Amino acid sequence: MSESWYRRDGDDLLLFIRVQPRSSKDGFAEIMESVRKLRIKAAPVDGKANAHLIRYLSKRLGIPKSRILVETGHSSRNKRIRIKGLHRLPGDLS
Repeated sequence: MSESWYRRDGDDLLLFIRVQPRSSKDGFAEIMESVRKLRIKAAPVDGKANAHLIRYLSKRLGIPKSRILVETGHSSRNKRIRIKGLHRLPGDLS
């Protein structure tokens, strides 16, 4: 699991994401070197990509946006996302 793109941290789940902004559609892509590529339609301007990322994850995981936190990588493509109170990913993502 140390090579995985996600791991448990107490009651939370940490996701290691590489964002590809300005994509034609939103969605998870391949796993590369312990990160998962996530394509999003938003441009990386004025925090719009991070806000879009949080909205997408909220909808995809079926949880409130308030439980999703971009911990590191606010202005980078590589991000560490904390999902509060989520113990595991849906089967189609893990």
